[in-house]
Amino acid sequence: MSYEEVMSKLEELGNEQTKKIFKNHGAVEPLFGVKVGDLKKHLMKKVKKDKDLALKLYESGNSDAMYLAGLSVDPKQMSKEQLQRWVEHANWYMLSEYTVAQVAAESPYALELAREWMSSDSEMIATAGWSVYSNYLSITPDEQIDGTEVKKLLEKVEHSIHEERNRVRYVMNGFVISVGAYYPPLTEKAKRIAEVIGKVKVNMGKTACKVPLATEYIKKIESREAIGKKRKSCIC
Repeated sequence: MSYEEVMSKLEELGNEQTKKIFKNHGAVEPLFGVKVGDLKKHLMKKVKKDKDLALKLYESGNSDAMYLAGLSVDPKQMSKEQLQRWVEHANWYMLSEYTVAQVAAESPYALELAREWMSSDSEMIATAGWSVYSNYLSITPDEQIDGTEVKKLLEKVEHSIHEERNRVRYVMNGFVISVGAYYPPLTEKAKRIAEVIGKVKVNMGKTACKVPLATEYIKKIESREAIGKKRKSCIC
């Protein structure tokens, strides 16, 4: 499909109710309001792994097109500079914490970017950094993970989460869950820190969404005997 054909299809698939929901979550114009399920059903297979098209879709600034770009690009083909540009243009959390973070996590620059972005003064970029690391843990064999670094990051969460910026608190809480779920060598430590930090308060905008309680979330994964079970891909 050409860029024009994709944008026309996105406009066709959009609806005002979904657009309103996205805007309540923090999305900004321009966007058509296309459900993620519809992106996957009607466009993902047609767009395939066309990097040039994906880059053009992201550069459009249209939120639906930007999300589709993340679903349809091959992360291994992305340069560090392109990923940096993507994170700098992510204007709400679905793009920074999901689209950009998931593509970066499967790129050759996952850890490098996670470390750089986590320390950013920009809240949006910092959230992307923590999300990259969480996603990286979900797809990376344990023997390739730096347990010492993960332990230090857990301790950073323990001591600073409640003083952090709004969405950073959310992704830090998610990091504790990811360590507990995907990296068995530190599952017990993640559980202890989850107990210490307790309920994390995050302003979720005009939505009914809640911050998952890390202790309960990890327990649910344990009950399914799924601790340490890796994902084939974190892009969704």
